Amino acid sequence: MTIKSPLLSRPGAVEAGGADAGVASHYGEPLREQRALAAGAAVVDLSHRGVVTVSGPDRLSWLNTLSSQQLTGLAPGQSTELLLLSVQGRIEFDARVVDDGGTTWLIVEAAEAAPLAEWLNRMKFMLRVEIRDVSDDWAVLGSTLRIPEWSALQVWEDPWPHVGAGGYSYAVVGEDSHPGLERPWFEYLVPAAGLEATVGERPLAGVWAAEALRIAAWRPRWGAETDDKTIPHELDLLRTAVHLNKGCYKGQETVARVHNLGHPPRRLVFLQLDGSQHTMPAVGSEVRVGERKVGTVTSVAQHYEMGPVALAVVKRSVAPEEVLTVLDGDEPYTAAQEVIVAPDAGQVVGRQTGFLRGTR
Repeated sequence: MTIKSPLLSRPGAVEAGGADAGVASHYGEPLREQRALAAGAAVVDLSHRGVVTVSGPDRLSWLNTLSSQQLTGLAPGQSTELLLLSVQGRIEFDARVVDDGGTTWLIVEAAEAAPLAEWLNRMKFMLRVEIRDVSDDWAVLGSTLRIPEWSALQVWEDPWPHVGAGGYSYAVVGEDSHPGLERPWFEYLVPAAGLEATVGERPLAGVWAAEALRIAAWRPRWGAETDDKTIPHELDLLRTAVHLNKGCYKGQETVARVHNLGHPPRRLVFLQLDGSQHTMPAVGSEVRVGERKVGTVTSVAQHYEMGPVALAVVKRSVAPEEVLTVLDGDEPYTAAQEVIVAPDAGQVVGRQTGFLRGTR
């Protein structure tokens, strides 16, 4: 059952659907809200997010052995991101991570929380760790800036698009010109009972606004850009969520093999959609080159400056210069692609030249 946010009682609130059910899609003026959010003048209700805590003296070393990220040296207040992978290297969970010195907080999508807590509890064996799904007790608020009045709250700062220690960029653009730099992002952990009091009179933006900024920043989202076959390389997640020089973990062999010797079979692209139709294609619409299906739209939004934009996952073989067509039923949309993951991503062993950014 979806728990609805008390902030849905605010004037103009329209509830979102799908993965964002339970919070407001917008409050009556989505483009104005998006401008305010981008400027740091509004916050987003993300109280539908899942929150899982891991406490105990072995928590960081234990999570380190399970996940793609190096966590043993994570300092209190430092933010990172981890993936839990299948043996085949496919993404099963993606968690935002911050530690307070005694507890590691994992902020996840609503659909991840209960399965993640269950999976972690099965894996703890005799170690000194305690796992709890505290989604009912804690809410999340999003913002594009650090809010001084909330300095006492635990906050996760999105590392995207910076290439973390042990990470690797598959993007064509350099880190200093990545569009993600225009979207700093912070998620604040708030006691659920104090959500309304914490927000107070601060202006609100809906998740529609947050999604538009995320898409423009090329930031992948679990459950949107991922499916049951997704590997991190396809979404450029090696830059923030994978440490290539750490010890063994489930899925590491696939991560290393594709990175060093192979190529990911698919790649994430940004689409600038034809805005003359005054409509937008649905998520799940086909991406085509001519009559041939080459991919799927994974996220779509109306951006306050660029108009209709989308993320899509396409076959690696699609040429970067191809003009694509998005087909929603019988309705075609012309789409200009911007390369996020390079077509020649991977196969770094023996690479002498190229634009891919290496580990740090």
